[in-house]
Amino acid sequence: MSQHPSITIAGRPIGINHPPYVVAEMSANHNGSLERALHLLEVAQQAGADAVKIQSYTADTITLPGDTEDFIIRGGLWDGRRLHELYREAEMPWDWHAPLFAHARKLGITLFSSPFDRTAVDLLESLDAPAYKIASFEAVDLPLIRYVASTGKPMIISTGMANAQEVAEAVQAAREGGCRELAVLRCVSGYPAAPQDYNLRAIPDLVQRHGVVAGLSDHTLDDTTAIASVALGAALVEKHYTLDRNGGGPDDAFSLEPAELARLCRHLRTAWQALGVVRYGPAASENGNVKFRRSVYFVKDLAEGEVVTEDAIRVVRPGYGAAPKHYEAFLGKRMRRAVARYTPAQLADVG
Repeated sequence: MSQHPSITIAGRPIGINHPPYVVAEMSANHNGSLERALHLLEVAQQAGADAVKIQSYTADTITLPGDTEDFIIRGGLWDGRRLHELYREAEMPWDWHAPLFAHARKLGITLFSSPFDRTAVDLLESLDAPAYKIASFEAVDLPLIRYVASTGKPMIISTGMANAQEVAEAVQAAREGGCRELAVLRCVSGYPAAPQDYNLRAIPDLVQRHGVVAGLSDHTLDDTTAIASVALGAALVEKHYTLDRNGGGPDDAFSLEPAELARLCRHLRTAWQALGVVRYGPAASENGNVKFRRSVYFVKDLAEGEVVTEDAIRVVRPGYGAAPKHYEAFLGKRMRRAVARYTPAQLADVG
């Protein structure tokens, strides 16, 4: 398997040799307003995100209108809500998709979506979506993964709640279905999620096990976990965002506001730049600081042929003379030329 797998979405290469690919997850934070959804595209573009992700489902394509306990959420952010009611509030109407894709193209930001059934895939194909995301709870829906894979588009799979076997099955289904460009995201399906639950060391393990581009779907409340993920090899980071965390939408409470999203984009790219390559020696920015290193200097005037004694040289700053490790090589040697005090001592001066 390749040590450095990569994929390309809408012409942008994604892998550890490229800056982190930042996906701003709109989710349900449109709060039922197409105008707000269009504005959120603009916010993500201005913040420096590479892409925006939406979710393509209706309440009827993702669940059933049941009233039994099976369909009631207990505990957490949406305690007491009926699944059908929650998804009806959060859904991205089918007729919003075309204007959203058109606006994204106008802005120059990539837009793609998480489909939750075949009808959503067909809709997104009709709009020439450049990639697909499989949400964590759908990672076990292998028929859906195979159908998405049949489009031939790049696919991203989140793995919240999935065990090692389920991740392997999802990857296998994607590849058997025809997917040639695959990314797998470490994710914790908590809203919000606790950093200590993320076990980010799984990111390089995903690369090693499956030969995929690895990344992070981050549901924590700040950007520390995401930054750490880049250091461990995350090439793609997805984060929920909103206009106002107190806006009252289903996902607002655990989403970044615009200034925070912009900060995240900057910090992720700074972290990636800091990784660099395996290299030792002074960086270009350090070259002016040789003055502060130590080296061997003459501390008295010496004539040609004079013997160098301990009182004639010292190891001091700056660093323009011979390295301190050569100090003893000067002692007892005769000068090949006359030197003045406070000048750098070079091995070529003695013999």
